[in-house]
Amino acid sequence: MSSTADANSFIRLGAGAMTGTPTSQPAICPESDGYERFMGRWSRRLAPQLVRFALVNEADAVLDVGCGTGALSGAAAAIPFTRVTGVDPSLSYISHAEKELGGARVRFELGDALALRFCDATFDRTLSLLMLNHLPDPAAGLREMIRVTRPNGIVAAAVWDYGNGMEMLRIFWDEANALDPTIGARDQRQMPVSRPGELTALWQGYGLQNVEERSLTIDLSFSSFDDFWQPFLFGQRPAGVYAASLSGPASRALRSGQLISPGLRCAGMPVPGYTVTRARSMYSWRATMNGDGR
Repeated sequence: MSSTADANSFIRLGAGAMTGTPTSQPAICPESDGYERFMGRWSRRLAPQLVRFALVNEADAVLDVGCGTGALSGAAAAIPFTRVTGVDPSLSYISHAEKELGGARVRFELGDALALRFCDATFDRTLSLLMLNHLPDPAAGLREMIRVTRPNGIVAAAVWDYGNGMEMLRIFWDEANALDPTIGARDQRQMPVSRPGELTALWQGYGLQNVEERSLTIDLSFSSFDDFWQPFLFGQRPAGVYAASLSGPASRALRSGQLISPGLRCAGMPVPGYTVTRARSMYSWRATMNGDGR
């Protein structure tokens, strides 16, 4: 199968995910495992690209805001001598990340992106992956990221372009809307700072310099249609929460809908069978201002 996903450089690391228990859901698993099945496989491919885009250097102090299960922290830690701190409000995510990646140069802790505990000007690079648009106040999250970044440091983030770029989710929501037009407000294309230009405008509005926005395409392979579909049923992120809330008949109708299989084929996915999903992401970055670091 093949589908495409776009991430915009709008701080898009997401905050706590919800879980549900629908009829015919896979065996209940920890929240972190559900996230890994649903979105973690995407973020692990995207994270190294954001690290390169943010120009992370050897020995940099790096903050990963909304670190989730640690994909971005792990990519930053691959740069020699970096010191990486990951912060997330989910104990399940933090425990998973600490178990997989924790060590002398990488640590994880519970924390709130809107009220970071760190002193001003602590980090050389402050990054966020697939999280900012999940915050109730993305601007407040950016202010905190700027506050803890040293003058001449870099603030960088990435979010999905739900409207056109994230094929996996676009196909899902198009079918869901076709079956039930009343759920349009839940479609992730409505999320804040998830369209081209929106993160750049936010960055520029807070005085960041040399703002750059860039798109990136990544691919993900699926071994079967179920490999594409089953992770939705773990109740992760808005699409998963919606899928997990459906009754058995409604869930089966969505899974076998008129748009999903043709949509996957149009995206380059032979259905059934092996498919590759494509995701395009955009980034926005900013060097903090000299002197006061605003």
